[in-house]
Amino acid sequence: MSPRAHSAAVTAAAAAALSLLLTACGGDDDGDPSSDDKIQGAGQTEESPSPSASEEEAAGRPEIKLPEDLTYEFEWSKTGDTDKDAVLRDTEERIKSLDMAIAEQDPEHPAYRFYYYGEAAAEAEETIQRFVDHKARTTGTARYYAEQLSLEGDGTANLIYCEDQSKAFNKFLDTGKVDTTPVTTDSYVVYNTKLRKGEGGVWVTEQLISERGAAQCQP
Repeated sequence: MSPRAHSAAVTAAAAAALSLLLTACGGDDDGDPSSDDKIQGAGQTEESPSPSASEEEAAGRPEIKLPEDLTYEFEWSKTGDTDKDAVLRDTEERIKSLDMAIAEQDPEHPAYRFYYYGEAAAEAEETIQRFVDHKARTTGTARYYAEQLSLEGDGTANLIYCEDQSKAFNKFLDTGKVDTTPVTTDSYVVYNTKLRKGEGGVWVTEQLISERGAAQCQP
């Protein structure tokens, strides 16, 4: 499974929790975050292509570099709406940016800070720090699907989607060991995110709430 949903912090006495990955980027929805309350600086598919080199340069998007053993399957569809497709594209980059920070063991990595703001950025930093504390990162394949996307009149977007973590696992950096775990209902996570269109047209994530074992994400 992957580093983006809720899970308890791992201790030596509870190493089994690693089977759910050291995940945490999400929490209870405790209000509408302000765009001023933010940490500054915060896989290519046919349906939602990654930004072109010119788009990345214009918006200042960071280059995402990931381990070769970490891949993604984004199964959401191209909507035909410019803003909606941009939300999906930047969500893909946001997901990858977190894994990049985890792989490089850097809780202050500028890549994820580019896509996460406010409370979502603070939760992302905590997630990365847990992986750093345990000298671990993710490996395998994460699949994303069943998106529900709406654009609001205030310049924000709401995106709900599922993640299949049944083929994604923890990899310990000291030993190279991969913690392969069985598939359970908890291998499937639903995310409810709030994004805002920021500078350069980049959609940044301000809120991210997750629920492991969600019924709507089960195969």
